[in-house]
Amino acid sequence: MLKSKIHGARLTGTELDYEGSITIDRNLLDRADILPGEQVHVLNINNGKRFITYTIAAPQDSGTILLNGPAARLGTVGDKVIVISYCQVPAEKAKDLQIKKVFVDEKNKPKESKDGPRT
Repeated sequence: MLKSKIHGARLTGTELDYEGSITIDRNLLDRADILPGEQVHVLNINNGKRFITYTIAAPQDSGTILLNGPAARLGTVGDKVIVISYCQVPAEKAKDLQIKKVFVDEKNKPKESKDGPRT
């Protein structure tokens, strides 16, 4: 089941000479309930590429969304991405699963709505 997502984040950099992963602002990881080292799917809105990797926490409130290793070839700075995590739950609990959604602005800061944070 879909557990959480960070929607509309912009890539702030790429680092080809690294083992591989995606580095994400710790604040966004926490709001989305995604752990460092957790497997995620990354969907690049600009080029349609999709890949699976794991997360690394960047400093809190840094706005960092950085593709590392081979994934660095799958996006460029400024591309918009969606980061998705999934979980396994028993069928009888699936209908009650509360999905965490974090929408971000152009600087990768969580958007606020009239009803409070959109998370």
